[in-house]
Amino acid sequence: MKFQKSPGTQDILPGAVERWQFVEGKARELCRRYNFREIRTPMFESTELFQRGVGETTDIVEKEMYTFIDRGDRSLTLRPEGTAGVVRGYVENKLFGEPDLSKLYYIGPMFRYERAQAGRYRQFHQFGVEAIGAVDAALDAEVIALGYSFYTEVGLKGVRVEVNSVGTPEIRAAFRDRLLAFLEPKREILCKDCQSRMDRNPLRVLDCKTDQKHFTDAPSILDSLDDECRTHFEKVQQCLTDMDIPFEINHRLVRGLDYYTHTAFEFKAEGIGAIDTVGGGGRYNGLVADIGGPDQPGVGFGIGLERTVLLLEHQNTELPELNGIDVYVVALGEAAEREVSKTVYQLRARGIRAERDYQGRKMKAQMKSADRLGARFTAILGDDELVRGEIMLKEMATGDQRPVAMSALADELLR
Repeated sequence: MKFQKSPGTQDILPGAVERWQFVEGKARELCRRYNFREIRTPMFESTELFQRGVGETTDIVEKEMYTFIDRGDRSLTLRPEGTAGVVRGYVENKLFGEPDLSKLYYIGPMFRYERAQAGRYRQFHQFGVEAIGAVDAALDAEVIALGYSFYTEVGLKGVRVEVNSVGTPEIRAAFRDRLLAFLEPKREILCKDCQSRMDRNPLRVLDCKTDQKHFTDAPSILDSLDDECRTHFEKVQQCLTDMDIPFEINHRLVRGLDYYTHTAFEFKAEGIGAIDTVGGGGRYNGLVADIGGPDQPGVGFGIGLERTVLLLEHQNTELPELNGIDVYVVALGEAAEREVSKTVYQLRARGIRAERDYQGRKMKAQMKSADRLGARFTAILGDDELVRGEIMLKEMATGDQRPVAMSALADELLR
């Protein structure tokens, strides 16, 4: 039987995975600079966690979750997003007892049963951050700045930031009536999803990518903000301006999750299909309490790594050289063959990327292999050189070669 990967999944092969390593490495480096610490949560959680945390009327919960009953008759779900699990871990492990706010990040796979699109899979990967324990709008701006810096530092161009305020639950409840009055005359021309959302969660109609043309004159929730919400949103904008982070206000931006309050934001970029959102997030001041913890405020984002990598490829972004090896050690003769195993081990112990032949190939074939692997040097050891305690070191780019003492080989390569 011939097996194939499941629909909506992918094999990330050598040659492509190096881009992923670069992107993930940049995420970790940035988080260290911003003083975010890594958290790793389970890939599956109680289904109720996502129903309560994400929202029962969201597309994720209604249509996209991978849910199953385990042998203990428990309903479990593969995590469709990162925030709910991180907040559950924050509550369960009592991180709220620490004197400072919790600044956490995660990198890992998520799972949603959804229609395949460019850069979107049923098993996908996210880089996300969560800052829990402070209401300061400057923290919202810091989280946005971290995400924007991630895109710029991996080398992407043309990434845009859009921001909005979705207020508080009370403000959204009042805005709901104004929005319904606007939407009701349009009900029959809207898609079926929007018609359903009008009856259950009208604000989520504005999140529909298909019907945006019908919402040009929609009322703005910004007009419904109270003084506290307006002041918070103005400070977010001021902080972004002070940091020279370009942004636009999009009063129809609501995000697809129910837990957001105050600030909502998205990162957008063109060139990867009809949907241009590549990441986003917002503030969630009531979520920790909803999941059973103390009433602690939080803010965070989730960034899709598939789309980031696809954008890098689309823009032909030059990345640091991640492939290649430092030296390919060639053995000529039985005695040299035995010595090479020890030599390669010692070079690797010094932090040098080294390789050798295991297929019994002739010198010409080994040199071709060294070239394919992008070796900077080849080190050629024959039985005669072994007697003299030397090895011939050849620089592949120039063809220059010279004998060096075996004991000095590592130092030569590290120069």
